[in-house]
Amino acid sequence: MFLHPTTVYGPVHSRRLGPSLGINLLPGKRKVCNFECIYCECGWTDTAIKDNLPTASEFEAACENKLKSMRESGEALNYISFAGNGEPTLHPEFDTVIEITLKLRQQYYPKARIAVFSNATRLNLSNVFDALKKIDDRILKLDAGTEKMFRLIDMPDNGITLDSITKNLSQLNGDVTIQSMFLRGEFRGHFIDNTTGHETDAWIERLKIIHPKMVMLYSLDRQPPAENLEKISKTELESIVKKVNEAGIPAEAF
Repeated sequence: MFLHPTTVYGPVHSRRLGPSLGINLLPGKRKVCNFECIYCECGWTDTAIKDNLPTASEFEAACENKLKSMRESGEALNYISFAGNGEPTLHPEFDTVIEITLKLRQQYYPKARIAVFSNATRLNLSNVFDALKKIDDRILKLDAGTEKMFRLIDMPDNGITLDSITKNLSQLNGDVTIQSMFLRGEFRGHFIDNTTGHETDAWIERLKIIHPKMVMLYSLDRQPPAENLEKISKTELESIVKKVNEAGIPAEAF
């Protein structure tokens, strides 16, 4: 299990973004998410652990202190990225936090970009949608093309469907980067593999609806909470990238 204990962490060197200051709007001791992804580095959700969300004002103080310190020491910064211990858009003051971040970015690192990593489940909420439209990069999850595989890999809360997520993503009119996890293995008696021709074809059909500006494919990097999962090789990922490119959509394997 890999949790970020603080609201602001790093900067870390992201293999996708370069020097990046991480933001965790969720508790430091447990995951808060409306997915229970079998590969999540944050582990399983433990509702028995009690820990509060940081307030918008607490976030502002922590973020400004870190950005000021970094600028004074001459550290490079490409991105301010929201990810953390679960789904960042679940924070009740998410839109306020984004406004604060835009202000602090302009004050301390005006050339840095702001990114949010999200599962896209709350894009139907106007305050979340409007906040995400104000930042530079929306990096949103799409791990499957069929409802069955989606439920096996991401294990969403009741009421969340793959069709609803696809609809949410399509509302961005292509101004979105999709990130997708590929894996295979066994979990709770089910064989899971989203790399098959049937699954990747269905996934690409959804990408055609979304029209993303980029698709980022990756596989397991840290130990997942579910056992018996297999990392997909870079060669296999590249073969899926080729299929995406043939559909006219830019993609890259990481």
